[in-house]
Amino acid sequence: MEVILREDVEHLGAMGEVVKVKPGYARNFLLPRGMAVEASRKNLTTLEHEKGLIAIKRERERKLARAEADKLDGLVVEILARAGEEDRLYGSVTNLDIAQHLAERGVKVDRRRIDLDDPIKRLGTYRIVVGVAHDVKATITVKVLPEAAAE
Repeated sequence: MEVILREDVEHLGAMGEVVKVKPGYARNFLLPRGMAVEASRKNLTTLEHEKGLIAIKRERERKLARAEADKLDGLVVEILARAGEEDRLYGSVTNLDIAQHLAERGVKVDRRRIDLDDPIKRLGTYRIVVGVAHDVKATITVKVLPEAAAE
């Protein structure tokens, strides 16, 4: 089934693109959430008229994303965690923990946008990429410190 994306969808495409997806994905996820419309003849003609508006909206969103990325770039987040022998953590630091620490600093980031392959299980300093928008990324530094160091 072909659909026209009304907003950027990660791992699928950008706003205004016509993409082919499985019918169930379109029917159950994209269409009900308003993320896409069916690529009918009428919708395709409407898309041609709206291409200019889409380009303006995409550029506006890109500028906002760049401003957000500038706020994030170089940010250092310190997370205290309990650690045992050989600097191993008793738990782990996940993208949810990082998102919560960023929110405490007034920077709201969706946890799914934090590119963390595996949870952090050791003390140390890590450079983590945060996807702010479809093509805009920022890099933050996460320092995982032992809890005893804070006291």
